[in-house]
Amino acid sequence: MSKTYKIGIIGCGGIANGKHLPSLSKLNNVELVAFCDIVTERAEAAAEKYGAEGAKVYEDYTELLKDASIDVIHVLTPNESHARISIAALEADKHVMCEKPMAKTAAEARQMVEAAKKSGKKLTIGYNNRFRPDSQHLKRVCEDGGLGNIYYAKAHAIRRRAVPTWGVFLDEEKQGGGPLIDIGTHALDLTLWMMDNYKPKVVLGTKYHELSQRENAANAWGPWDPSKFKVEDSAFGMIVMENGATVTLESSWALNTLDVHEAKCTLSGSEAGADMKDGLRINGEEFSRLYTKEAELSSGGVAFYAGNVESDSDLEAYRWIEAIDQDLEPTVTPEQACVVSEILEAIYESARTGKAVYMNGAEA
Repeated sequence: MSKTYKIGIIGCGGIANGKHLPSLSKLNNVELVAFCDIVTERAEAAAEKYGAEGAKVYEDYTELLKDASIDVIHVLTPNESHARISIAALEADKHVMCEKPMAKTAAEARQMVEAAKKSGKKLTIGYNNRFRPDSQHLKRVCEDGGLGNIYYAKAHAIRRRAVPTWGVFLDEEKQGGGPLIDIGTHALDLTLWMMDNYKPKVVLGTKYHELSQRENAANAWGPWDPSKFKVEDSAFGMIVMENGATVTLESSWALNTLDVHEAKCTLSGSEAGADMKDGLRINGEEFSRLYTKEAELSSGGVAFYAGNVESDSDLEAYRWIEAIDQDLEPTVTPEQACVVSEILEAIYESARTGKAVYMNGAEA
């Protein structure tokens, strides 16, 4: 790559320390020079562990954005501030990586798209599941026409009992929703990307609060506080696309089921089908016989960066900085992420009203 990029981190909580900072720190052409958090101690701790020599710490992100030497901003804050901070960073002439979902509302997501176009800077959203080996391989199969016309798909984001009890995950005002906007967004993004279909026509959705008010509930991270559980515990949607394709989306943090799959998809095409439920499996018909084959993804056949990549987040970070350096389109474009946000919002709206939501000028 042609230069070293100076990066500022806004939001130094769990997603920063669990994903972005470890992966960025492996790249030899970036310097983590600024850290901002409303809890100054978190920013100081991140700077101490990951910061370049002389890295600065901020409590107010607007002060960080005044530093003209910073090339790239990572926005790693609660959903309600994604748009506000991302737009400010773009207007400050920075490239922006914003964590998923793109924004709390579809209107804010559209504002982010426009801000990126106006600024001429790059904007991407943190849908790191696109960078898993199974996702990368399946995308190549889809692009090569291996599945034919994908006319039915399922987006899976089901946890049996794994409600995040920390931070603001249960706060509807700050997050915009629960499992649908938190993990359903990953599954939907992955599915639409495989289909290369971003033109929804009509959406029908439901959401539930069936388990959220239980006291002392079984949970991977300990019992939740029912009085603070203000979002849905599960939500489901059906999306019909303009070309007639159908997508079903299932999401839950708490559901009485053993069919547990997260950030995965099932695809049915005119030539073959695929699913990620037990490895990556391709199914179809050949010479009047049905077949199922499994992709071996543990070694070989990787046409990607061969450096210090240990996870999907590592590859995501590398590809993001590469897109900036080589002036390439990011793997996750803001236009794609915006459609995801629009569909999620339509599912919530349909669940609220009990009516289908028609999109992009479609009529009932």
